[in-house]
Amino acid sequence: MSDIKSAVFDKTLTPFERLTALMEVLRSPEGCSWDRKQSHKSLLPCLIEEMYEVIEAIEAGDSKALREELGDLLCQVVFHAQLAKEAGAFNIDDSINHIVDKLVRRHPHVFAEQKELTPKQVRDQWEKIKVESGEKPSVLSGIPSSMPALTMAFRIGQKAGGVGFDWKKAADVIDKLREEIGEIGKAMQQGDKEALTDEIGDLLFAVASLARKLEIDPEQALRQALKKFRQRFEKLEQQVNGTGRSFESFTLEQLEEIWQRIK
Repeated sequence: MSDIKSAVFDKTLTPFERLTALMEVLRSPEGCSWDRKQSHKSLLPCLIEEMYEVIEAIEAGDSKALREELGDLLCQVVFHAQLAKEAGAFNIDDSINHIVDKLVRRHPHVFAEQKELTPKQVRDQWEKIKVESGEKPSVLSGIPSSMPALTMAFRIGQKAGGVGFDWKKAADVIDKLREEIGEIGKAMQQGDKEALTDEIGDLLFAVASLARKLEIDPEQALRQALKKFRQRFEKLEQQVNGTGRSFESFTLEQLEEIWQRIK
């Protein structure tokens, strides 16, 4: 057995060292054909899937599942680092050193000034340091375009608010919501689909902003609402199916009556 293969089973090494050795073996000529075939792009679906499985475990409060899913997600991180190492771009140590140095730099209240800050002050300082250091050309830089739109709306508002471009209070955002709903009504009357799309987008952005001002994650709030709807709708289906009748044979009023009983 080669030295690198032996390292996978060497319990004197740290678990992380064993994982990196394992990935190197899988990518080697004597490793796995599937693993050798992969690229950064081909692994994207796996990375996204593992990320959502971590989220699901957290939302379920399942620590056993979270332990497993974090391992799966870490495997994806190490896989991508191994690909970069083979390409001569960087290795996993480079990534780790980079994030450690960056976090130290962005926490002067911990490692330099030693003064207590509120969570909001920490976040605002974080954004200010990124801009002043030239790490990001814009306050809004660093927000991935592939991020879910509702989360992106939350983050954009958060970053803009960090430099003072924000509503003062949640009530101001509610006024904006009323304004946007009025604009939607006008676009509906005019039959202007393009304007309607714009106004719906503005409304959703305002909803995300309201959630942010209330310190609620809009993505998580929507996921909870969808989970609740699915659970109730499945109960509705069970009751309808229990009658031996088709869904279509019920009026909306009858379905609503069942729905209210389920709630």
